[in-house]
Amino acid sequence: MPYGTASAAAEPASGKVYQIGTDVTFAPFEFQDASGNFVGIDMDLLEAIAKDQNFQYEIKPLGFNAAVQALEARQVDGVIAGMSITDERKQKFDFSDPYFNSGVVMAIREDQESIKGYEDLRGKKVAVKTGTEGYSFAESISAEHGFTIVPFDDSAQMYEDVKTGNSVACFDDYPVLAYGVKQNNGLKIVTKMVPGASYGFAVSKGQNQELLQKFNAGLVNLRNSGEFDRIQEKYVGENAVSPANQSRLGLVMESLPYLLKGLGKTLLLTIVSLFFAFFIGLIFGFMKVGRNKWLRGIATVFVDIFRGIPLLVLAFFIYFGIPQAFGFTMSPLVAAVLTLSLNAGAYVTEIIRGGIQSIDPGQLEAARSLGLPYRKAMMKIIIPQAIKIMIPTFINQMVITLKDTSILSVIGMVELTQSGKIIIARTFASFDIWLTVAIMYLIVITMLTKIADRLERKVRHG
Repeated sequence: MPYGTASAAAEPASGKVYQIGTDVTFAPFEFQDASGNFVGIDMDLLEAIAKDQNFQYEIKPLGFNAAVQALEARQVDGVIAGMSITDERKQKFDFSDPYFNSGVVMAIREDQESIKGYEDLRGKKVAVKTGTEGYSFAESISAEHGFTIVPFDDSAQMYEDVKTGNSVACFDDYPVLAYGVKQNNGLKIVTKMVPGASYGFAVSKGQNQELLQKFNAGLVNLRNSGEFDRIQEKYVGENAVSPANQSRLGLVMESLPYLLKGLGKTLLLTIVSLFFAFFIGLIFGFMKVGRNKWLRGIATVFVDIFRGIPLLVLAFFIYFGIPQAFGFTMSPLVAAVLTLSLNAGAYVTEIIRGGIQSIDPGQLEAARSLGLPYRKAMMKIIIPQAIKIMIPTFINQMVITLKDTSILSVIGMVELTQSGKIIIARTFASFDIWLTVAIMYLIVITMLTKIADRLERKVRHG
C-alpha cells in the first residue's frame, strides 16, 4: 500500500553538496564498519534518498550533541542521528516526516541479578547519554525512584560504565540497546519498552526547505518500493547480521589501519598548530618583554585570555559560537588549528618571556654601555642564551599539544582518540582498543621526546 502522494520525480542535481551532521557511535543507526564506511539505518536511508532525489551530500561525524549545535549554528545543512522529534526541538528545527518509531528501555550488566526494575535503583547511579530520550526519561523518574543520573556523550561510554559497575543500569533507545546486546556488548535488557517520540531528519528552522522536501519525497518513494523495509530488516530484523567470532589480536590488527589514519591526523594537527603557535608566541613574547607598556598590556591580556579559557570551551566557542554570531561556516580543521594555536601560543608566549627574563639583566646593560643598539644586543647576546633555557619547556609544550588534540573530537575531528571511540561503538571492545590507542600515543610521544632531547643536547653543546 503506498505511503503518500509525494512526487517520485527527482529534480536535476543542483551541484550543491549538502553537509549532513551525524553521530557515528549510535549503532544500528549510524556507525562505521571495519572498512571505515558510514553504515547503519540512517546512513543507508540517506544514501538511498539522495540517489532517489538526485542530490549530493557529505557526512560530518560530529557526535550527537555537537551535530545538534552545529545545525543550530548553521555549520551543517541537516542532521540525521536517530534524532527524536520533540516539541522543544521543533522550536529551533524543522523535521521531516517520521521514519522510525522508538522507545526507551533499561539495561543492566548481563551477570547482574539484583536489578529487575526501576524500584531497585534507589540510592544507585544510572548512566544515560546526553541529549537523548533515554536521558529525558531517566530524569523524569529519577526523583520518584531515588537514583542519580551519570551523563555520557556516547552510548559505548555509557555501556562501559555499567559493565565496570560504576553505574548499575543505563537507559537508551530500544533499537540501539537491542542491537548492542545482539553484538555482545555485555548487557541485558530488563524492562519493557516505554513508547517515545519518532525519529526524523532535521534542518534549521526555515532553512534548507528544499532538502527537507527531497528527504520527504525520497522517504515516500523508498517506502512504496519496499527499499525502506529492506534497510531496516538489514540491521534490526530477525536475520540481521551477527558479529563473527574474532580473536582480540585479530580485532586489533583489523582496526590498526584506521587508528593509524587517526594518528596521522593527530600529528598533522600538532605540527601545524605548533608552527602557528610559535609565531604567535614569538610576537607576543617580545611584546611582553618590550619597553612599550601598551604592547606589554596587550600581550598580557592575550596570555590571560587564552590560558584562562579551558581548551574544550575555546573549541566550542570558535567552531559554534563565532560562526553563529557572524553568519558564516568554518571547517572543523580550521577551528581545530585555531583552537590549538591560540592555546599553545599563549603558553609559548610565557615560555619566551620566561627564557628572556631569566638571563641576567646586567648582560644587556653591559652590551648597551658598549654602544650596541637594544635590538642587536637582544639578538646577539640575550636570545641565544634564552633559547637554550627554553628548549626543555618547548619540548614539554609539544607533548601537551599533541595530547590536547584528543579534545578536538568534540567538533568532529577524527583524530586518534575519536578513531578509537568509533571502533568501540561498532565492536564494544573497549579494553583492547583503548590499550592500543594508549600504546600508540606512548610510542609517538616517546619518539618525539627522544628526538627533542638529542636536539637539545646539540644546541646546548654545539
